[in-house]
Amino acid sequence: MFLGTAPADVYRNRFRLKRFARFLSIADEIIARKGSCRIIDVGGNMEHWHALSDLWADRQIHVTLLNLSSVDVLDARFVSVIGDACDLSRFGDNEFDLVYSNSVIEHVGSWSNQKRMGAEIRRVAPRHYVQTPNYWFPIEPHFRAPIIHWLPEPWRVAIVKARACGFYPRANTVDEARTILEDAHLLDEAAMAEIFPDSVIERERFVVTKSLIAVR
Repeated sequence: MFLGTAPADVYRNRFRLKRFARFLSIADEIIARKGSCRIIDVGGNMEHWHALSDLWADRQIHVTLLNLSSVDVLDARFVSVIGDACDLSRFGDNEFDLVYSNSVIEHVGSWSNQKRMGAEIRRVAPRHYVQTPNYWFPIEPHFRAPIIHWLPEPWRVAIVKARACGFYPRANTVDEARTILEDAHLLDEAAMAEIFPDSVIERERFVVTKSLIAVR
């Protein structure tokens, strides 16, 4: 479940199933009160939702998938829009009931961008569920390799030039290697608490904390 890259390993592992059930429990609270739930999935895609359709199919939800490119939606309850996770200015304050974001905030670049994304998430809905891998978990989830994210940068460059790692192809040049290494900036619990100061930071554990989830 930590090393596979097949869709079943990515979307149907027991950790993601448990997280998605926790997220749906928040949606259910909103549905019980309002009759339906308006969700924005920041950085989401239809493949993720389709793989978990047995869990949400009977719920009154309306989901906006926001990503850098549009996707084909497979259900009338979904709409796909092109946008930037750090700039949700097209949406008004509390336009949605709930924000969902799974393994996205580590991909938006700098610390400043991560803070901007967090502020936008907190603005556009009163509730949110934002997950990210924990920096201190020994297996880096994108490279599917142990401790690579803790190594000195020249060592990391050499590794990704030597072989394909996880979701990334083998780099042919230093430029390609450094571009790959810039793709994900993992956060620890203190950083998540700083970005989401009015959230509870829940810990997903596998011996030690594997993922962090900001819940409001």
